[in-house]
Amino acid sequence: MVKHMIIWNLKEEFSSEEKAQIKAEMKVALEALKGKVPGLVDIKVYIDPLATSNGDVMLDSTLESFEALKAYAVHPDHVEAADTKVRPYTSARSCMDFEI
Repeated sequence: MVKHMIIWNLKEEFSSEEKAQIKAEMKVALEALKGKVPGLVDIKVYIDPLATSNGDVMLDSTLESFEALKAYAVHPDHVEAADTKVRPYTSARSCMDFEI
């Protein structure tokens, strides 16, 4: 099993209201990948960080294997979610993948 975790920062140009809407849409789009992407065991998106955080959105996903992670990266549904709901709105991305 592999954990794939990402923390994003949203672009500063968005208002608080816009950021709330963007985060909600990111959550829906990414969590909808469960059951669509082979090898994706679980996926959760956290959008309400405490004030002590330096990230806006966190993805916590579990995949069956490293091969499943590589397939997830190029799966059309994942690419569409990333291209339409994530990349246009984020300024920074940190990722950590590891075996569990």
